[in-house]
Amino acid sequence: MKAVASYKDDFLNFLFENISVKEPKKLYEPIHYILQLGGKRLRPVLTLLICDIYNGNVTKAMNAAAAIEVFHNFTLIHDDIMDSATIRRGKTTVHKKWNVNTGILSGDAMMIMAYQFLEKYEPQLYKKLNSLFSKTALEVCEGQQLDIDFETKNEVAIAEYVKMITYKTSVLVAAAMKMGAIIADIPDEEAENIYKFGLNLGIAFQLQDDYLDTFGDIATFGKEIGGDINENKKTFLFLKALEVCNSNDKKELLKWYSSKSASELKVNAVTKIFSKNKILELTKTEIKQYTNVAIETLSDLSISEGKKEILKKFGLNLMNRAL
Repeated sequence: MKAVASYKDDFLNFLFENISVKEPKKLYEPIHYILQLGGKRLRPVLTLLICDIYNGNVTKAMNAAAAIEVFHNFTLIHDDIMDSATIRRGKTTVHKKWNVNTGILSGDAMMIMAYQFLEKYEPQLYKKLNSLFSKTALEVCEGQQLDIDFETKNEVAIAEYVKMITYKTSVLVAAAMKMGAIIADIPDEEAENIYKFGLNLGIAFQLQDDYLDTFGDIATFGKEIGGDINENKKTFLFLKALEVCNSNDKKELLKWYSSKSASELKVNAVTKIFSKNKILELTKTEIKQYTNVAIETLSDLSISEGKKEILKKFGLNLMNRAL
């Protein structure tokens, strides 16, 4: 087994050996730009890690890891356009650095490139990977639409929100892990348990992003703090606040969220309501709950206790980022 950091290094070498800037440059430069902005490379690392844990060929898993990472970054470009975001990973977003049309087209090209990486596999393996990948890609789109729907929906239950982030974020984490398992050629039941681990870890990961958007800092988070508040996003923090705060705080919160204007004043006022009602602590509790559910799933796996401990530590380290 390798150190987790080495998976990332090996993957990045593979990625940039296979993706370069070529003509027309205005199509490929934004692709190279978004891919080199950094990030944890969580999803491709998980693909390689799971493959290795099950004694699979890690080199063989590189194309699947690349498909996952390129697809993920494609969604970031389009999400930033939809959200009118200006910062991604601490840098200017693609559509602001170039323009919206370039962002749309380069994103489309990345979706196609993701599928091209999967075409490198032999027919039987390709069929299994492609089936999972297509299912996941469609679910990500469904999650994005649910997120958009919530913007104009008066009431959103926390259960509805969890369904949305499951589709928008955690299914891709789960699929990344299951693809590594498929390449290692393990039994379907075992691969499904790996998927469940990734699914709950992905939910915890997104809840943590919600937390960091309000209570993090731009150096750690890589995006503008308070973006969700200024966009009136019905995040877990907002929905939990509506559930627990008194009538006066609820009235003030809804007043701020009825305004389409973005300002530091708005972010500070909403953050104050969150803090007063202990939303920070309640969100941390929810993150720990989903992380623990993910870790409990490890008991169903047939791997050694030592390998289970590697996955447990990976999950715990991921959830401790700036919490």
